[in-house]
Order: sequence, then C-alpha cells, then structure tokens
Amino acid sequence: MSLANLLLVTLKTSSDPRHLSRQKIVQDLYEWSFRQDKKPNFYIKNIITNLSEIDNQITIAAPLWPLSQIAKIDLSVLRLAIYELKIEKKNPPKVTIDEAVELAKEFGGEGSAKFVNGVLGTIMKA
Repeated sequence: MSLANLLLVTLKTSSDPRHLSRQKIVQDLYEWSFRQDKKPNFYIKNIITNLSEIDNQITIAAPLWPLSQIAKIDLSVLRLAIYELKIEKKNPPKVTIDEAVELAKEFGGEGSAKFVNGVLGTIMKA
C-alpha cells in the first residue's frame, strides 16, 4: 500500500481526531441552523462569517436545489467542506471531499453522500 493510500485510510477511521472534530462541527452547524440565537464557537463563527460566499457556491453547483430544500444536515456537511476547500485550504481537496462524503453517509439520508459528492465535485471543476 502506498503512503498516500495509507494516509487516506488513516484519515477515514472513526476514531481519528480530525474526523471526530468534523463530526462535532457538522453537529454544531446543524444545531445553529435551528437556533441562530445560540452563540457559535470560533470555528462555526468563521464558517458563518463566510456563509454568503459558501451558500452562493452551493446555489451555483446545485441549481435545481434551492438552499431551503436541501436537508439541513446535508447543508451543514456542504458548508463545512466548502469552507475547508475554498477558504481554509489546509487539506488536499480529495481528503476534504472524502471526509464530507463519509460525514454525509454517517449523518444524512440515503442519497446524501452522492449529493454531497456531486456538489463538491462541481465546485472543484469550476
């Protein structure tokens, strides 16, 4: 197994601290989508600060899905992933997209992973 594949396998374990951190962020974003009066933590605040740019990218990449019709959990996963891909830029895009798909599988519905993958793929091609 190559080092790159080993790193990807390592990143996908459910006990990886980065994965656990992303799970918490998605949960916090999901909660914030219902309770915007709750004071967000530092990371969520950074995402919210860039929300219009992030949501604009989702709108362009998924024109048949208005934001109000996207499941809130899928929207939370997409917002985190787009923040990491386009603003934070700390991880390789493949790692971020793979993580987002895994989060969508964990938290979303039957078609969530495919939807998240398609939206992020479209954004990366643009």
